[in-house]
Amino acid sequence: MLGIFDSGFGGLSVAKALDEILPNLDYTYLGDNARAPYGDKDQEIIYQYTKQAVDYLFAQGISLIVLACNTASSEALRKLQQEYLPKFYPDKNILGVIRPVAEVASAMSKNKKIAVIGTKATILSEAYVRELKTQDPQLIIVQQACPLLVPLVEESQENSKATELILAHYLSQIASNDFDTLILGCTHYAFLQDKIDAFFQGQKKILDSAIIVASKLVDYLARHREYLDLARSQKKQKIFLTTGSTDKFDQAATKFLGRQINSQHINLK
Repeated sequence: MLGIFDSGFGGLSVAKALDEILPNLDYTYLGDNARAPYGDKDQEIIYQYTKQAVDYLFAQGISLIVLACNTASSEALRKLQQEYLPKFYPDKNILGVIRPVAEVASAMSKNKKIAVIGTKATILSEAYVRELKTQDPQLIIVQQACPLLVPLVEESQENSKATELILAHYLSQIASNDFDTLILGCTHYAFLQDKIDAFFQGQKKILDSAIIVASKLVDYLARHREYLDLARSQKKQKIFLTTGSTDKFDQAATKFLGRQINSQHINLK
């Protein structure tokens, strides 16, 4: 079984893409909704929260985890991979979302100008800047932190007038830049993609990070059959866990995934 972790609802976009690409994939989705958003927290707290989720999922017998959270990927992934896994889980692995998205963005941009929107923590970490520059040092990158968007999505307010105004304010900060590719540097933003595309009148290539991550995961599993065999069965088992309200989680997940979701409440320590 595969593990999918996000600070809240954002990673459901990755789960949805995986459902379409690999319908027989078994996974456990864990949303730390009680402590979302992560984007306004400092690096050590983000690392500790993410480590707790990793420990919980590994304790369930999971061998491969996708951090479907840009903030966790930018602030915790490298330390987990380089220090924590070799010491405590040498036979397991954790994957993030930033590298695969950066790879696609750098190849897609024609004028070598890319914009990134994300949480405050993701933007300040400059994780996308580093990864994009690794792909192509000639890239010009503009970033914009959007700290209010995740709380609005977590409260299922993505279609409210307030969200529309706040989103327009953030996007207007980068609109004058001549970029041709926009990275949604937070999986929560998948809930707002149509509005973002409408703001730019369809003139920007807006990357759906969920589809990219899911597609890259398919490639990874093809090269690592040991994980694919563990994560695939005829049961099509999908387990949803939340540290927050199950009613709230089920309502949002059912709406987004298009099928009835019944989650379980857990505590992370």
